[in-house]
Amino acid sequence: MRRRMVFSTLVVTVIAVMLLGLPLGALTYKLVHDEASRQLHSEAELIGAESDNMLELQGELDPAELSAEHPARFMRVTPPRDAASFTAGDPTLNPVAPDAPSLLRATDTTSRGTVVEVWASADEVQRSVVRAWLGIASLSLLAIGVAVGLSMFQARRLTLPLVDLAATAERLGSGVTTPWGHRYGIPEADRVAEVLDRSAERIAGLIATERHFATDASHQLRTPLTALTMRLEEIIAESGNPEVVREEGEAALAQTERLAETVESLLGRARKSQNPEVEPVELDPVLNHLQAEWSPVFQQEQRDLIVTGAAGLTAMTVPSDLAQILATLVENAYKHGAGTVTIRRVDTGQSVRVEVSDEGDGVPEHLSGRIFDREVSGDGGTGLGLALARHIAESEGARIELVQTRPTTFALFLPAGAGGLTKMTGPV
Repeated sequence: MRRRMVFSTLVVTVIAVMLLGLPLGALTYKLVHDEASRQLHSEAELIGAESDNMLELQGELDPAELSAEHPARFMRVTPPRDAASFTAGDPTLNPVAPDAPSLLRATDTTSRGTVVEVWASADEVQRSVVRAWLGIASLSLLAIGVAVGLSMFQARRLTLPLVDLAATAERLGSGVTTPWGHRYGIPEADRVAEVLDRSAERIAGLIATERHFATDASHQLRTPLTALTMRLEEIIAESGNPEVVREEGEAALAQTERLAETVESLLGRARKSQNPEVEPVELDPVLNHLQAEWSPVFQQEQRDLIVTGAAGLTAMTVPSDLAQILATLVENAYKHGAGTVTIRRVDTGQSVRVEVSDEGDGVPEHLSGRIFDREVSGDGGTGLGLALARHIAESEGARIELVQTRPTTFALFLPAGAGGLTKMTGPV
């Protein structure tokens, strides 16, 4: 594209120079010749006046004096009423000489009837014309050079945005979604660049959402799958005891339903199709089910999971989400803590607080301020559980805080149960 732009500009410039230069050269030639002829005619008038003065004062012409005064001219003077003509000047300029150069001629007749003919070499005139033509050619070449330079600059200025935009599109196609941020001072190109930058940001957001969904799904599904695996293993181990098989089968079915609810919740949040509907939820059944689900795991490690505090509390939340959040806090205490894990219920009047604490070494000081950030973990974990739990809580108008680092104590603050309300949409 650059070559085409430069070539087209060069062609247009050459045509313009020819259209202007050729007539200018012809006009210059005519002006130089006309000026030389006018000067030679003026000299002829002067020589005629000098000849009349000589005839009046001396009665005859003095060719030597005329030759001295006009050395670069050849003159022929014919006095009035005298058939004889007098010649003077440079004999090499005599038009009848066999080797005479190209000459200019001018004639004049004085008031007394003296006829004067003057010849001058045309070489100087031709040199003047050549110098003028060289000047015109130089200016033409300069104009062509300037035009080519400007066309190259403009072509680069116009094609650079296209090259950059093509590179940006290629980067987007290869998965690099960092906005380019270049601007070119050309409104149309800048508009396209802004659109591509916004597209890059949107694509980056979509990719981040997909990645977060994949990591969140893997993390959230891991606990129900682990519990389901444990139930199935228990069924296999107690295959000869129908009562145990029945009990464990019911528990496995409950885990399967929880797994389905978790998947539906994750998909709903990924689509963001609707806000979560919070409703009054009794905490005791959720906590009792959580305790029953995790107690076998803690018992294998010779640890305890206990539930204390005020009973009979109700909070505005989503049952499945509440179970996920508390399971995340209990799992965090199980993996990164030690000793007994305590779930404590507190009624603060305006809200319900659920605390999960353990008897471990606590959270390191350098992690306490970033414990809810993604991919931040103090003991080889994924760093996703607490971040996802906080996101779920905040989407329903609740919040999670690290209220104590030693021993580690997390608190889930839930809106207190609203009397008379069954369901309401929470913030996202």
